Amino acid sequence: MSLSIGVIGSGTVGQVLAAGYAQKGHAVTIGTRSPEKLASWKEKNPGVGISDVATAAAADVVIVAVAGSGATSAVESAGAALNGKVVIDACNPIAGAPVNGFIPYFTGPNDSLMERLQALVPGARFVKAFNSVGNAVMIDPAFTAGRPTMFICGNDAAAKSTVTALLDEVGWDAEDVGGVEMARAVEPLCQLWCATGLLGRGWGHAFKVVRG
Repeated sequence: MSLSIGVIGSGTVGQVLAAGYAQKGHAVTIGTRSPEKLASWKEKNPGVGISDVATAAAADVVIVAVAGSGATSAVESAGAALNGKVVIDACNPIAGAPVNGFIPYFTGPNDSLMERLQALVPGARFVKAFNSVGNAVMIDPAFTAGRPTMFICGNDAAAKSTVTALLDEVGWDAEDVGGVEMARAVEPLCQLWCATGLLGRGWGHAFKVVRG
């Protein structure tokens, strides 16, 4: 099923997800405050629309793909347009440079960025996804061990079903670990994923659930 997908954020993650889902046949628009940043990228990806945040937020599914420090502002900019929408939160609350392979967060152990975003727009149907892997393997990853696992969470079962289908389209198995509070566990997966790369062992990896 073809959907309209609005991507809020013009950084590398937003670009990768926008191009990837456009290639799968969805109508994709990137919402940005700086469209000039995407001029050369747009030439290579003519099928993706470029708009302001409000226009992108009018899509069937919205992906928030900005730096964690800007996530609150981005969601506030979209505001009431997100009510009732499936909103994929791909952000992490990164607070600064890594120390010995550990990336600090501005949230605590009993808090998460997604909970803060959900509180801003209670009517939005937030689902955490795409936060625990690098952009190079977000779309159609090819691992010798098979399809990797994307951990997701959120309060709306139907929204998680939609996100599970979108993940399947781009080569991922979804592992639903519960409600919005589980973002407290899912967001730190980014810290764990990055540690391997920061310690010099490469960046071409992902998580996978293995059951006996």
